[in-house]
Amino acid sequence: MRLVIQRAKDACVTVDGKTTGKIRHGLVLLVGFTDGDDDEDIQYLAEKTVHLRIFEDENGRMNRSLLDVGGEILSVSQFTLYGDCRKGRRPNFMAAAKPDQAQELYARFNERLLSYGIPVETGVFGAMMDVSLTNDGPVTLILESR
Repeated sequence: MRLVIQRAKDACVTVDGKTTGKIRHGLVLLVGFTDGDDDEDIQYLAEKTVHLRIFEDENGRMNRSLLDVGGEILSVSQFTLYGDCRKGRRPNFMAAAKPDQAQELYARFNERLLSYGIPVETGVFGAMMDVSLTNDGPVTLILESR
């Protein structure tokens, strides 16, 4: 499982011109799955995400978590995170989990995030989405469960 985390002042995702998810302040998560990912991967990255100290405290230091600042999450499924570009000019997506497996894992991941009491907005799994955000900092991190 792989996440690209972006600290955002605001963000939204639209599908066919309709907003499906919108946050004011928090994290945008691009979420990808590979074969073998399971509840252990979900638990690890959900826990890591909500407790990651990447928000500034009163001294301007990254010392506060999403839970500390009362932030929100915009979670967007992103199979292209497992694109392999080492050979040729077209990415190979063979490492990405199959759509039905990934959709189930994505739903369980979002449910796990919700269990922390954090508002979670999403895109539409498998849809062509437009994602807009104001990256705060900018702060962008990559997390993997393995």
